[in-house]
Amino acid sequence: MAGMLGEVKLTLVQGDITEQRVDAVVNAANSSLMGGGGVDGAIHRRGGPEILEECRRLRAGHYGKGLPTGQAVATTAGRLPARWVIHTVGPVHSASQDRSDLLASCYRESLRVADTLGAASVAFPAISTGIYGWPVDDAARIAVEAVQAADTRVDEVRFVLFDAPAYAAFEARL
Repeated sequence: MAGMLGEVKLTLVQGDITEQRVDAVVNAANSSLMGGGGVDGAIHRRGGPEILEECRRLRAGHYGKGLPTGQAVATTAGRLPARWVIHTVGPVHSASQDRSDLLASCYRESLRVADTLGAASVAFPAISTGIYGWPVDDAARIAVEAVQAADTRVDEVRFVLFDAPAYAAFEARL
């Protein structure tokens, strides 16, 4: 499914984010930047050691304590069919504390980094909906609203959704 959000083409795809031919793939990373499970693990496995090497350099420098939640940073895409990986750390969902602003920040900051790279196309997963427990319907709302409100030069935002329920949730928000 494809449509327009202002000047930005918005595309929904059910599939594997590591197979996307875009300028930048967004990684739902953990703060260590050293790989993990879910999207993070898949990107590191398919992208190869080049991604991990750059993440180690980031940790040895400016991000010695890890990447803060809601922030984003770019590395090479290694062996992925993209040019860059933009790593962002989503918040863990909490029933007692509203962390929506941190989740929205992941999308805004990733688009800001994409703009600094000159990326025209960016593929996002459904950030924080896996092990971090964010309800997919609410995550879809936050993601679409954040992209819609972002001031970006990116031409295409692609939401790459792992399964049919996530696809349906994002489709309902468009």
